Amino acid sequence: MQTLMNRYGIVGRNEGLREALATAVLVAPTDLSVLIQGESGVGKEIIPRIIHDHSKRKGKTYIAINCGSIPEGTIDSELFGHEKGAFTSAIGEHEGYFGAADGGTLFLDEVGELPLSTQARLLRVLETGEYLRVGSSTPRKTNVRIVAATNVDIPNAIKQGRFREDLYYRLCTINIKIPPLRKRQGDAVLLFKKFALDTATRYNIPEPIRLTPEAEQVVNSYKWPGNIRQLRNITEQLSILSESRSITPEVLAKHGITPNSDDDTDIATIGGSNSNSQHDYEQEIKILAHAVFELRSEVQELKEKMQGHNWHEAPSGTTLPVPISSQKKPQHSPVDLDIPTAEEIVDEDPLNISDMEKRNILLSLQRNHYKRKLAAEELGISERTLYRKIKAYGIDE
Repeated sequence: MQTLMNRYGIVGRNEGLREALATAVLVAPTDLSVLIQGESGVGKEIIPRIIHDHSKRKGKTYIAINCGSIPEGTIDSELFGHEKGAFTSAIGEHEGYFGAADGGTLFLDEVGELPLSTQARLLRVLETGEYLRVGSSTPRKTNVRIVAATNVDIPNAIKQGRFREDLYYRLCTINIKIPPLRKRQGDAVLLFKKFALDTATRYNIPEPIRLTPEAEQVVNSYKWPGNIRQLRNITEQLSILSESRSITPEVLAKHGITPNSDDDTDIATIGGSNSNSQHDYEQEIKILAHAVFELRSEVQELKEKMQGHNWHEAPSGTTLPVPISSQKKPQHSPVDLDIPTAEEIVDEDPLNISDMEKRNILLSLQRNHYKRKLAAEELGISERTLYRKIKAYGIDE
């Protein structure tokens, strides 16, 4: 098991994590469909890669698709292909992912975001191995291993009519659950050390940051709502911004990481039916929004520090540890916006949840020149969800 974890850059001693990895290796030689479930940021994307690499298809194509980032109007064409003239912009044939991955493995991330019409097409592929291109009535065969992942509560989505029950059972032949970081006792500190070393290596920083014993207790007790993705982000920030290489609880507190953070509420259910109260939820939103605006000053400080140092990317030949997640970061172009400072935000009257969400969406759209895909990635939601919210709030694009 340790050899496997070293190969894929996975760090942790949690039994739930190791059980998930063992299941992935065990099921890999079969062609059974696998559904990976877990919160956003837990590292679900490494499991399908392990399954593919340990299967008889390892020499064939592996394609990972984020279903939530493809607009509803084009997702059928992207997945199943289209014929020439199938729609106005179809000036030629398009193979689609199911054709391109024939003989290999197809990883459908955020499968819970698929529209119902696409779910019906996917079910047909799983049951018969056949699919129809958009604009065609001729069935095509494909031999594809399907591995899917979601952070959506699928049983609840079924009750709400947003997900097909028959598709759920076809996808969930094997169910692998990745535990959230807050339930992986002790793993947060191990991951912090890994990310600190990775960052120091990448930017040729002479000495990686390290946690004091008291800070280790804080890192272990914090609930990490953003899971591994959030921990990596914090570690990278501290590696660059902190003048001292020794990270104390006081330094962590400046970044919102405190020992009692989120102790009263389960992060997975904030704002849901199990939330302690609407007031608690509103307070969480306000605190998070305030932290976002405070980060603007830290970004400016980072720019000034980087200009004053000779840190640079490691040479291309440098061997770096394999990251747990290879999720693509959104690329932004500089834009001059009239965004209020953190101090100005504190002086304003509190906003309700809807106003706060509308403001965050609008600011993200402005920062990304109204490119919905980039804004959705920044906000941590699917492009279709962003589109629905834009319409609901009447935001002009």
